[in-house]
Amino acid sequence: MKNGPLAVVGASVLWGTAGTAGLLVSADSVALAAARLVVGGAALALLAVAGTRRAGAGTRRAVAGTTRIGAGTRRAGLREMVRPSLLPAAVAVAAYQLCFFAAVGRTGVAIGTVVAIGSGPVFTGLLSWLLHRQRPSARWALATTAAICGCAALIVGGGAQAGAQVVVGVLFALLGGLLYAFYAVTAARAIGAGAESNVVMGVLFGGAAVIMLPVLALRGVEWLAEPKGLIAVAYLGLGTTALSYFLYGRGLRTTPVATAATLALAEPAVAALLGVVVLKEHLTPISVAGLVLLAVSLVAVAVPERERALKSHT
Repeated sequence: MKNGPLAVVGASVLWGTAGTAGLLVSADSVALAAARLVVGGAALALLAVAGTRRAGAGTRRAVAGTTRIGAGTRRAGLREMVRPSLLPAAVAVAAYQLCFFAAVGRTGVAIGTVVAIGSGPVFTGLLSWLLHRQRPSARWALATTAAICGCAALIVGGGAQAGAQVVVGVLFALLGGLLYAFYAVTAARAIGAGAESNVVMGVLFGGAAVIMLPVLALRGVEWLAEPKGLIAVAYLGLGTTALSYFLYGRGLRTTPVATAATLALAEPAVAALLGVVVLKEHLTPISVAGLVLLAVSLVAVAVPERERALKSHT
């Protein structure tokens, strides 16, 4: 599997910093989600366009006198960028951002992130099975179950009080987990069919940026005049969106989407640790045990895949 799992974990670490960074800004959750997607989506779309142009130019240079081939390659890449099957996933990307920040605003960073991402592997495995007949392995099921138990320990250890606000936040987080699973499965399907990962991510997030641009205009951008707000949006857009999904797309080239969704559970672990370090939240012994169980589960789901890949090449 080469470095696929490492790329997915790297993306997850970046995602885990998003909730904390968002809480350091005075903007409401909708405006913040919109600004993050506009910046990150635009960057990913530009990266995808640049990639298709380089591919066309490279083909022209490789085959002397066959300019038509290079142009055809570039047109094929551009046609890939407007593939209709990816458009619903772009809508899901935009909706996920709204659900995620709405959940974090009601439940806190740790719980909102844990529920949204913790439910992702379950939804991803089910969607892969139902839509594409890709039945997850027993090893994946065991590791994912253990990882979700670790996430549950984080919630219990946090001592969250049940209330209308928290319940609504958890529902937003669960809906976010389903949306995440949908666009992850769609992206993995396209990449597995031969589409460039950069192009797929450019379509998903570039489309989401177009959707969220009027939302950002309606919610107002006055808060971006503050240096803290501008820095936060730049980091959220370029770091936790553009760079992270660049890595995630690379990871999906060689990592099954169900495995990638389980590896993405590194995100709540990072979010919980940042909550302790930056937001001065407290981790109980149960929370610490949950983090340990989560870490062991991530190793369990990643290492066997590497071994299987090595055996298939011998």
